[in-house]
Amino acid sequence: MSTGFPRSAALAPRLEVLAATGSTNADLRAKAHDARAWPHLSVLLTRDQTAGRGRLDRRWTAPAGTALAVSVLLRDLPSEPRARGWIPLAAGAAMTAAVAAQLPDAAVALKWPNDVLVDGRKICGILAEAGPDAVIVGAGVNTAMSPAELPVPTATSFAVHGVVADEDALLHDYLEALDGHVRALAASGGAVASGLHEAVAARCATIGQAVRVSLPGGRTLEGTAVGIDAEGRLLVDAEGTAQAVSAGDVVHVRPA
Repeated sequence: MSTGFPRSAALAPRLEVLAATGSTNADLRAKAHDARAWPHLSVLLTRDQTAGRGRLDRRWTAPAGTALAVSVLLRDLPSEPRARGWIPLAAGAAMTAAVAAQLPDAAVALKWPNDVLVDGRKICGILAEAGPDAVIVGAGVNTAMSPAELPVPTATSFAVHGVVADEDALLHDYLEALDGHVRALAASGGAVASGLHEAVAARCATIGQAVRVSLPGGRTLEGTAVGIDAEGRLLVDAEGTAQAVSAGDVVHVRPA
């Protein structure tokens, strides 16, 4: 059922709202084998997710009714595997734009690779999971969380900013932008040619920041984020040498 999301349902070929679930990503992954029933841009969402996961396998939970968990199934993918690596960043840029539309007086930006920040605090996290012929993109948006319900001091919500989120408009704008980015990426074969690189860089608060990156294997890289390369990697200038980071936990040493 898509009750309460008429604009989004008109855009998505299939949209189902779950009263509650463990993980919308896991639910959608279990259905993804049926391409006819669950085509490109199909959506599962809930306001009560009890076993969500974030990046680096972190657990993501929220009190029922305070956050929107959305999973989107993408099938019209770029044929080039390197271009597919841009999909998480495309989702981040799309959600940043959707959130910014409802918080025009706040500083809404993207933290590499795909967290959405409002005035330097996280309002949304995104997790993309790739399969052989599809990608599932999950997003958790803090909508109605009170200050006392925020999981960490560095989080925020629409409610904290005194705004009642228009969830249908948020989802519609996100889906429209995400689909546009992915289709342009598939048509052009690369993020630079499609304009996605420019769109991500323009919204990325990490660029120009002093950062500390926890890398796989327990190593730490400290320096200044100076850009994003053509493959979507964060470029960090450490003692005069630019290093490309493809995966890692990034901390803004000076919050944006």
